[in-house]
Amino acid sequence: MSLPNPSEQGTALITGASSGIGAEIARGLAARGHHVTLVARRVERLEELAGELGSDTAVDACDLGDAEARQGLIARLSRRRRKVSVLINSAGFGTYGQLAELSPEREREEVRVNVDALHDLTVAFLPGMVERRSGAILNVSSTAGFQPLPGNATYAATKAFVTALSESLHGELAGTGVTCTVLCPGPVATAFQDAAGISHLHSAGPSFLWASADEVALAAVEGMERGKRVVVPRATDKVQAAFGRYSPRSVLLPVMRGLGGRLFGN
Repeated sequence: MSLPNPSEQGTALITGASSGIGAEIARGLAARGHHVTLVARRVERLEELAGELGSDTAVDACDLGDAEARQGLIARLSRRRRKVSVLINSAGFGTYGQLAELSPEREREEVRVNVDALHDLTVAFLPGMVERRSGAILNVSSTAGFQPLPGNATYAATKAFVTALSESLHGELAGTGVTCTVLCPGPVATAFQDAAGISHLHSAGPSFLWASADEVALAAVEGMERGKRVVVPRATDKVQAAFGRYSPRSVLLPVMRGLGGRLFGN
């Protein structure tokens, strides 16, 4: 099965919808006729996007790194007339540096947002999709999830979790009418780098390595429509993914450690 058809009873819940890939996926789904529910911390950004998409767009500001706030969000959405028919887990952030030198609390928050929130929302809304025999989940991972990344350890580990969970779930859902797709882009030019304090990376490396958020979002939505298991948007991303997946760790780790040192100053 593919992406469910738009309906008066359903909504596409999109986390991380205030900017970047999440915002572009919201635009893509709304253009296809889907009702969308936008979730992020920055309510003013959500309201701005909602104004663009139409007055029926729902906005729910939530700090997904806060377990109590997440449960409140789930409770509110569960009481609404529209059921979550499409779930886009796009919220996430990265940290860069030597793990021993980084803020322990920030690292824990990264796990809460990138892993715990994604898992909580999935287990909350998946049973209803299976019961209705209709639904689609998109989890935003990264080519980072295919490999260890010295200097980016927590982020790579969280994305490895997202990729493994998503592929496993895709297999479990065969024949249920519900699909799970994982999006694994390479570098994307968004505010992600600014939030991580590495905005200088926007000018690092050849420009052809950097995708735009709208082209990645388009690949994601088209992948969901086709019920794909994994979407790696661009040829350069596929090369990165293959290198990360299949290179011997004795070769890969020194290469990535050296690259991290040049890019992040580690």
